[in-house]
Amino acid sequence: MIGIPKTDTLAQSVISGVCFEGLTITTKDGKPAQLAVIDADGNIVESGAAVAKEAWNVTLAVYKNFLVGQGHLRIFSQPPGLNLNQDQAIAA
Repeated sequence: MIGIPKTDTLAQSVISGVCFEGLTITTKDGKPAQLAVIDADGNIVESGAAVAKEAWNVTLAVYKNFLVGQGHLRIFSQPPGLNLNQDQAIAA
């Protein structure tokens, strides 16, 4: 799925996110809410901030893996254009 996905599709809650804060969950009227993992029998097996953090981290990992797989993300061991050996020789 390339492009901006459709959001604001939930009837009673709002999920928002900021890149440096993670996910925030509220009810439509703005009251704090939380995410939960519910098993097939309807039991809440986990809930709260830890679930939101895990969902955020998994989302980031999926996105980063997509970028790596498509060649859009490059990993550098030093800043691009900085040749430490050359710069150290010039300073000496």
